[in-house]
Amino acid sequence: MSNAFKRFKFDEAMLKAIEDIGFAQPTLIQERVIPKVLKGENVVAQSETGSGKSHAFLLPLIYRVSAEKRHTQAVILTPTRELAKQLHAMTNEILKSFPAIRVQSFIGGTDFTRDEQKAGNAPHIVIGTPSRVKDLMSSGSLDIHHADNVVVDEADLMIDLGFLETVDKIATALGEDARLLVFSATIPERLRVFLKKYVGEVEPIYIEQQKNQPSIHYSLVPVKGNQKTKKVLDIVRDVTPYIGLIFANSRERADELFDYLNAEGVNAGLFHGGLNPRERTKEIKKIRSLHYEWIVASDLASRGLDIDGASHVINYDIPKEIEFFTHRVGRVGRGTYEGTAITLYTPDEEHQVNLIEKKGYHLKHEDLKGGELAPIKPRNKRAARQKRNTETEKNIETRVKKPKKVKPGYKKKRKEELETLKRQERRKYAKRNKKKRR
Repeated sequence: MSNAFKRFKFDEAMLKAIEDIGFAQPTLIQERVIPKVLKGENVVAQSETGSGKSHAFLLPLIYRVSAEKRHTQAVILTPTRELAKQLHAMTNEILKSFPAIRVQSFIGGTDFTRDEQKAGNAPHIVIGTPSRVKDLMSSGSLDIHHADNVVVDEADLMIDLGFLETVDKIATALGEDARLLVFSATIPERLRVFLKKYVGEVEPIYIEQQKNQPSIHYSLVPVKGNQKTKKVLDIVRDVTPYIGLIFANSRERADELFDYLNAEGVNAGLFHGGLNPRERTKEIKKIRSLHYEWIVASDLASRGLDIDGASHVINYDIPKEIEFFTHRVGRVGRGTYEGTAITLYTPDEEHQVNLIEKKGYHLKHEDLKGGELAPIKPRNKRAARQKRNTETEKNIETRVKKPKKVKPGYKKKRKEELETLKRQERRKYAKRNKKKRR
């Protein structure tokens, strides 16, 4: 299975470790990143959820670690505790083949004194959130001066959550020979300034994720503006997921939907940044033990929570930033799994749907029929019909002229004339279509 990874000149021990975690072929980002990390180069990579980027840096970093050296050699910074825990678990899976290499995870919400003790033992690999890593450095318990590589994962989310300044302070503590590996779904201007300071002129690696993955069914479901919650309820009652995620655009929207679904007897959990550390840890344990069928979530979960085997995603709200659409739907159809991504939209969200389709997604216009999602008339035909009807009504209104002197009952009479003309136009249109079909 691991023969495809031989091109990176890994030794037999690493090839066996790769085989043990079930990898057969490197992904595109692994193809392009692994050689650079092995050569000791700086890396800037723009890639989206599900591209395989975590192992793109974990495999070569672990390979470069010298177990005999008693200092921290790699630091991996993540914007969320959940992501740090996931990377820690991934690293431990690989390290089953390398028991002499030690890794520790440092995140907020845990006992700081205990973290100081663990940091004092100089783990070879450190994985953590920026604030906790910086605090351990400030206390003198964690020394990263000799680290060869520092990974900044989900860098644009680091900016969104206000951690870039902290990452900046951590980076200043690195030795001159340290390499920076930066991974981000987008590269905003603030990140470019950071990269120019610490990385210099490095050509970014751009990995465009394949749209319309064959393993994912993309469904677009129309609803009236005030009927989204009812539509979600109908869907979750008719669809049985392995695990399903329902995304809202804010914590408040997520809370409201969660309360509604629970009041209707739906087995749903809640996950967003408003939960305190203990609540989040408790919810993650329940999610991983399949305690819930559905999880109502904010966009934190679309990038900071990896649920193995998630089968359904429902976009209760279309994300304000279209990049998050990719993050959300990327939760399903991963590896050998198949998935369904359902997006609800109201008439005033046509523009957002157009943007998603311009990104390359082909959405199937569907609705619930007999307990299943079934095709309905294409969205563009409905939009064209609405436009045609609007234009026809405007033309009719110009034909019913307003009299110079308005008499009592004028509005009623004019309305009746307009309705008569509209009916005549509809009959004409129906006759024309009938002739075409013949």
